[in-house]
Amino acid sequence: MNKMILLALLVSLLMPLSVSAQVPDGFFDVQLRTVPVAGRVHMIQRPDGFANVGVFVGEEGVLLVDSQFKPHAEQLLAAVRDLSDGEIRFLINTHVHPDHIGGNEPLATGGVLIFAHDNMRVRMLERRSRFPRGNGGFFPQAPAAARPFVTFKEQLTFHFNGEEVKVFLAPPAHTDGDTFVYFTESNVLHLGDVFRTTSYPVIDVYNGGTLAGTIEALDLAISLAGPNTRIIPGHGVDVVGREEVVQFRDMIVDVAQRVRELISQGETLDGVIAAEPTKQYDDKWGRVASWSEKDFIPIVYHQLGGGSLYE
Repeated sequence: MNKMILLALLVSLLMPLSVSAQVPDGFFDVQLRTVPVAGRVHMIQRPDGFANVGVFVGEEGVLLVDSQFKPHAEQLLAAVRDLSDGEIRFLINTHVHPDHIGGNEPLATGGVLIFAHDNMRVRMLERRSRFPRGNGGFFPQAPAAARPFVTFKEQLTFHFNGEEVKVFLAPPAHTDGDTFVYFTESNVLHLGDVFRTTSYPVIDVYNGGTLAGTIEALDLAISLAGPNTRIIPGHGVDVVGREEVVQFRDMIVDVAQRVRELISQGETLDGVIAAEPTKQYDDKWGRVASWSEKDFIPIVYHQLGGGSLYE
């Protein structure tokens, strides 16, 4: 099994990198690192916390949550091997974006079984997938081997490594196929890109994401998390707790209310942006140049009925 995965990885890394056009030069020239989370769960991440992978290890093997970018596939496998020499048996994808499904193909070719929500597979079958950044550019259709082999409608449960792993659909937030993964005994929640600590929420309206669903999904996560629950963000350097999710949710609700009031006063999108409804939060959540308040405010404006997303 391990030799098969390694061979598949080496072959795949020789193929053209379809995602490379979406990222700046040198973006992939980093080393992945491993962070213990709680219980049997670890997190593998880039130094910038971009697209965090959950790793669940035990005597029955390994379960992964997301697979990073394709160029990181060989590193990802090596990092998993540092944690366990058990068979990598299952991969759960939290949503459709290439930074979370890039390693699917080489892992699947090596025998790993991929699970995801029905909507995610439907999105992967589209000829070209719309990209939320840069006014909705496109990235190529995922290869057939990268698609989930098993899909679900509402939820499923793994009974694995002596623990129940609950997998369930979240309200349409980041996309319409967002999946939460809860490791019940380890008390760890992986929230995918519904929650991030590095920027304002990326609400991918081209793949079914919504503002209302983002708030609802965060409320769901908050209701599930206890005082000792550890939470893996889709993007973010640190493993956090319930309070950080509450702060993120409260920020979104506050910004939405401010934008709603400006819309009721007849403000155009330009007027709403000029009013700086996110100003008090920009130092914390507006630091990512590729997704700042300039990207977030138009989506909130659009989702609240203010007008077209882009003129």
